[in-house]
Amino acid sequence: MADADKRGGAAILYLDDLDVGQRFSSGSHVLDAAQIKGFAREFDPQPFHLDDEAAKATLFGGLAASGWHTAAVTMRLLVQSGLPIAGGIIGSGGELSWLKPARPGDTLTVQSEIVEITPSRSRPDRGSVRVRSETRNQHGEVVQTFTARLVVPRRAASPSDNSSAESAPARSAKG
Repeated sequence: MADADKRGGAAILYLDDLDVGQRFSSGSHVLDAAQIKGFAREFDPQPFHLDDEAAKATLFGGLAASGWHTAAVTMRLLVQSGLPIAGGIIGSGGELSWLKPARPGDTLTVQSEIVEITPSRSRPDRGSVRVRSETRNQHGEVVQTFTARLVVPRRAASPSDNSSAESAPARSAKG
């Protein structure tokens, strides 16, 4: 059972609360040209992120958010309302793909699914969870996918708990 603590209106979840196939949806974030250009000026100063006219002559055909900006917005959405993981969202690796550019006026949301749960054999207080997240625009088009391996704490074992993380097998989605 999830703790009474809340983040973004959802109960905080531990490894023991998660199931393969469990889904989460985030709130939304609207991108505008000022955000795109501000992020680009500081972190990814390329013409297709900074200049409307110059961007028209690129393969993007217009101003596009940096993929790193899209990833940063995704992280914010996951933290604020998408994945209410106890202890925060602590990554230990992953795979990131940008399928479509995010543009000014796009409303981004994130849909996540638990793909695999693996209790730690050496650290019984935690485990690993693989989560696949899709960042979508207002048309439902996937602009980014991110499959992350997260470190997730387990609930403190009660004295009457006879289960052992050592013998708990990994659980994963079929396919």
